[in-house]
Amino acid sequence: MKFLNAVLIVLIGHFSYGQKCVIVDKDSEFPISNVHVTNEDQSKTVVSDRNGILDLSGFGDMELLVFNHVSYVELELIKKQIRKDYTTIFLQFKSELLKEVYLSAAKGDLDRARIAEEIAVFSSKDIQNAVPQTSADMLSKIPGVKVQKTQFGGGSPVLRGMEANRILLVVDGVRMNNAIYRKGHLQNSITVAPTTLDKTEILFGPSSVIYGSDALGGVIHYYTRKPEISERMNTNLEFLGRYSTVNDEKTVNAGVELQFKKLASFTSITHSSFGDLRMGEYRPHGFDNWGLQYEYSNNTDSFYNPEPIPNPDPSVQRNVGYQQTDFLQKLFLPLKRGNDLMFNLQYSSSSRINRFDKLTERRDGELRFAEWYYGPQDRFLFSTQFNINANKKLLDKGTFTAAYQNIKESRIERKFGTVDRSSQLEKVQVISLNGDFTKNLNPQVNRDFSYGFEVAYNDVNSTSKGEVLDVAGDKIIGVKDNYVVQTRYPDGGSSYLSSAVYASYRQDLGKKSTLNTGLRLTNTVLAAKWVDTTYIKLPESDIKSMNTSITLTAGYAYRPNENWQINGVLSSGFRSPNIDDIGKVREKRGDLTVPNIDLQPEFAYNFEAGLIKYFDEKKTYIGLSTYYTLLDNYIVRGPYELNGESQLIYDGELANVMANINMGNAYIVGGTMTFKGQLTNTWSTRASLTYTKGKAFDTKEPLSSIPPLFGSLDFNYVRNRIETGVNVVYNGFKGADDYNISEGIDNIEQTPYIIEEDAFYGSPAWYTLNYYMRIKTSRYVDLLINVDNIMDHHYREFASAISAPGRNFSFTVIGSF
Repeated sequence: MKFLNAVLIVLIGHFSYGQKCVIVDKDSEFPISNVHVTNEDQSKTVVSDRNGILDLSGFGDMELLVFNHVSYVELELIKKQIRKDYTTIFLQFKSELLKEVYLSAAKGDLDRARIAEEIAVFSSKDIQNAVPQTSADMLSKIPGVKVQKTQFGGGSPVLRGMEANRILLVVDGVRMNNAIYRKGHLQNSITVAPTTLDKTEILFGPSSVIYGSDALGGVIHYYTRKPEISERMNTNLEFLGRYSTVNDEKTVNAGVELQFKKLASFTSITHSSFGDLRMGEYRPHGFDNWGLQYEYSNNTDSFYNPEPIPNPDPSVQRNVGYQQTDFLQKLFLPLKRGNDLMFNLQYSSSSRINRFDKLTERRDGELRFAEWYYGPQDRFLFSTQFNINANKKLLDKGTFTAAYQNIKESRIERKFGTVDRSSQLEKVQVISLNGDFTKNLNPQVNRDFSYGFEVAYNDVNSTSKGEVLDVAGDKIIGVKDNYVVQTRYPDGGSSYLSSAVYASYRQDLGKKSTLNTGLRLTNTVLAAKWVDTTYIKLPESDIKSMNTSITLTAGYAYRPNENWQINGVLSSGFRSPNIDDIGKVREKRGDLTVPNIDLQPEFAYNFEAGLIKYFDEKKTYIGLSTYYTLLDNYIVRGPYELNGESQLIYDGELANVMANINMGNAYIVGGTMTFKGQLTNTWSTRASLTYTKGKAFDTKEPLSSIPPLFGSLDFNYVRNRIETGVNVVYNGFKGADDYNISEGIDNIEQTPYIIEEDAFYGSPAWYTLNYYMRIKTSRYVDLLINVDNIMDHHYREFASAISAPGRNFSFTVIGSF
């Protein structure tokens, strides 16, 4: 028995029947809830209540009991060894380096030793210690992930030089990507509250075999909290409250878990309020005025001001605050023969979110927009997940996931000097069905066969309106007229259907290596219709596009001994153009993007190699992952002619015609080095460094969304009830020559401008020093104190339009009752 020696320290010499025991943390001696205890054949299970108490009366005195908790080292002992009545059993907190199990790589439990791909996990405890204000902020803490921000109420993650619709977002097995996920920067990652997450897994590189279209740069998989059953009725209450000084953040989360023998429920509601954001005031980069906001618009839905007003404190970025509410409800029903059913309801809604880059955009030296904001962003999800434990000839385990999503978003804008306000509204409904199945062909040598299917149908409704405001003095009293506004997507309606089947095979080739292969066949059908021709008339107004693709993967993990793992992966991926790629109309800084109905899919061919070296009984490791990705027929935004014209009058101004077009070949090369170690019983450290470079073979121009060198270094100390640590985040310099200028995605205009050279500087290097402390004040309450950007450095993330937060003091209270 693996942990018998540890148990005997407490239990040796006691051979009477054990009926009840209490499970506690070895260091803090606080009770541990949700500890699962099963017998060897898993025919009986009990779960500790919120006081850590277990009733073992249902087990025989000679049965081997397995004590299991996600955060603690597994323990095995025979029931007869437990004292009578309330015996205390100590569990040791589990180092994150011990036998990690991942879900995303194969849509099921898989040991790290059998995975060749680069993968990263951010646990619930990591999330709590990082105290992220949004899920985008949480993603920025994960090695290998860079996050861009156009406005504060957003965050566009970048994986291996790809972002937006080249990255697949998944929540609880349901793809979040829909038919209007755009190229460039995407802000939808914030619609999952970090307070509801159990963990987040990142699968880097093309993952189109398991996950389908869009997963060129990788997959970000959010896993929300799952309720647990119990032999006795339990009620677990949770509370989180946080205040941050840098933007007057107030976040409150409340959750309740109800545990029964045949039913479990988890309910969580989170509300966050953010105010204006203060940037750092210490400027080691030497650009004294860069990013300062000297004037701003104070216009609202009801207040009219034809001129911007001075900002009394230019280091405070105005009009960036917003509010967001997130709701999660899960019901878990265990069924007969190990099957179970999960109902999952999620709802996220924000207030209006101002587009900061638009509100600071200037033309002829003057602010251009009096209003430019996203209307409330609503995301509704309801899914049913049926898990099967069949143990049949062709199936051991399987999961059916049926989901319905309803997404609403809008864009509202009005320029200074006009009372014309335009609005665009998008509604997307998505119905999807997934089936994922596994069969262990030979348990002795771990031969696993996985297969499945996916069908997802997107219905897109795009409307618009123009209102001529009725103004009396500084009051907007109504609307006195209407006018036609171009819809963002086809006004006659559009749809996008994706269907796929896949199969993968994973086999241990002896004790030292694992081979996995996979294949996926995907078909997409897009239909769109345009009706109004006030602004733009297309060669065809009613289109249908169909694409079919086969993607492959082959991975090999070699373990010459228990302290080394060498990985190699060959994979392909593709992305079929969606409604946003083909049918969008948008103006940005004098460039007008118009539909291109001839757009074709883009493909990625990837090779990656990696190694992991473990030390000190796997308490410490260093990892290195490198890759080379070849893009073929890649999609960029470039000059275009519509009906033979390269310029059009749009919204009263002359604009250059642009469209998403297919190009030839490009490459992205890079790598990430990670280090994680347990230096002593109390000290641990982790570090990462990521390098990325991308360039087009045909145009010789750098690719968009390629971040500069970035990394982090952490030192953590844990003893008894106190956990504390320091963190350094580093971001290298990216010169203007390394920016992609033609697409405009890199936002070179948001970097410092050198008057003497009449040129933009690029992204200056920066670093921040951060500190956190977590105090377990009692068995029920934890107190977290964070100080971010201690040096109060001014900086901007690459391609971002808003300056990052300055020095921030954050105070968090976490309660569990």
